[in-house]
Amino acid sequence: MGLGRIILRQAHTTLETRVPLLRDKAFINGQWVAAASGKNFDVIDPASGRVVGSVPDMDASDTTAAIQAAADAFQTWKHTTAKERSEYLRKWYDVLVKHHNDLATLITAEAGKPWKEAHGEVSYGNSFVEWFSEEARRTHGEILASPTRTKEMILIKQPIGVVALITPWNFPIAMITRKAGAALAAGCTCVVKPAEDTPLTALALAQLGEEAGLPKGVFNVVTSNRHHAPEVGKALCESPLVAGISFTGSTAVGKLLYKQSSSGVKRLALELGGNAPFIVFSSADIDKAVDGAIASKFRNCGQTCVSANRFLIQEEIFDVFVEKICSKINTLKMGYGMDHSISLGPLINTTQSHKVNTIVQDAIKKGAKVHLGAKPASSLGERFYEPTVLTNINESMMCYKEEIFGPVAVCIRQTEEEAMTIANNTRQGLAGYFFSNDIPQLWRVAKELAVGMVGINEGMISTAEAAFGGIKESGIGREGSHHGIDEFTYTKYMCFGNL
Repeated sequence: MGLGRIILRQAHTTLETRVPLLRDKAFINGQWVAAASGKNFDVIDPASGRVVGSVPDMDASDTTAAIQAAADAFQTWKHTTAKERSEYLRKWYDVLVKHHNDLATLITAEAGKPWKEAHGEVSYGNSFVEWFSEEARRTHGEILASPTRTKEMILIKQPIGVVALITPWNFPIAMITRKAGAALAAGCTCVVKPAEDTPLTALALAQLGEEAGLPKGVFNVVTSNRHHAPEVGKALCESPLVAGISFTGSTAVGKLLYKQSSSGVKRLALELGGNAPFIVFSSADIDKAVDGAIASKFRNCGQTCVSANRFLIQEEIFDVFVEKICSKINTLKMGYGMDHSISLGPLINTTQSHKVNTIVQDAIKKGAKVHLGAKPASSLGERFYEPTVLTNINESMMCYKEEIFGPVAVCIRQTEEEAMTIANNTRQGLAGYFFSNDIPQLWRVAKELAVGMVGINEGMISTAEAAFGGIKESGIGREGSHHGIDEFTYTKYMCFGNL
């Protein structure tokens, strides 16, 4: 099958819009610095394949300097009051809001996101700085009821120290602010290692933090290419000056960081891979379920950790659901993100494009039926892939088990019991979704899904106010909400005796 009526818009061969906030240096101890080696690497626009900018290719020695700067700054930052930290974060938020359009343009340029999605991410990312500017003043301790008359017992919360924030490419602003907002609010200092595909947004955050008056050494950014990423990560994990690691990315890398951090018994927060089920029961409003499926599956071209990965559709409504989701996909426009009518952009790089195509072709060879897509959108560029809908799925197919991270909807015909078995039969447990209008079923399924987050008649669940995180091999800890600061604080017990 072809792509139906999907509209393809030719990717521009040049950037139409000036890309703002471009920096060609990393940010350490309040200074814009090159790599000690003098080496740089290029950042590529995934839509056009053109170079957006060039940044330092840093290694372990540069990382050690950033860690030392953060450790020195911590000696002062940890003594700031909650009110002072709140004010710093609020000023940072105000500057970020002022540069909303600039940040969105930068994200579109380096991550390939459509303009509307980039704007949405900036609002989402900024909301974490705003949220934690307020939560900074609500990190309360406790006064305990003493068992004796001569003692008083108090619990206080203190910052853990320097934290390393290792972030992915798919949300280049939000994955940093969600971590850094909480860390800075708690009184920690940060060394940020952004993904090699999208380091420019991290540097823009540093620039705007500098403009907001963040003290030197409090927020540092180390950039490196892929071949230096392992040694940079190892330096962050093994440094005795680093108290905690917060990582978002693949389960495989998360396990490696977990192992490397064990020598120092560091505080660890991991948000790892997902394999989200999307269940539609026969009582559901199918049109709302389709809208939720589009929002969950095709946001950022399917490249989110909470993207629906397996659509488990009840027998009675299966054919209608497949027909309706294909019809909705046919209204989407794919192309260069700076065209404001575009709703689907490219995959982040050629490796990801090849991976998605391998998974799709494996399914086809093993008997999957193609309703839409199933091939690269070569007329747009080597990183574009047509939105795809597959049915006749069986357990032997890669798409049945693996996180696809692309615009591929895998639809499986199931009963409720079968859907729950398939949904929970995975080592991942980040997010899950289901649509139903059966009230007893709402509670039953929501509690039985083995995931950290559940979307009930809703395909978009992320917000600063909610606790974001998974179970099983999808991670440790929570980000966002008032629980987000807990990852960056120690609870200290103080006992006053002989009173």
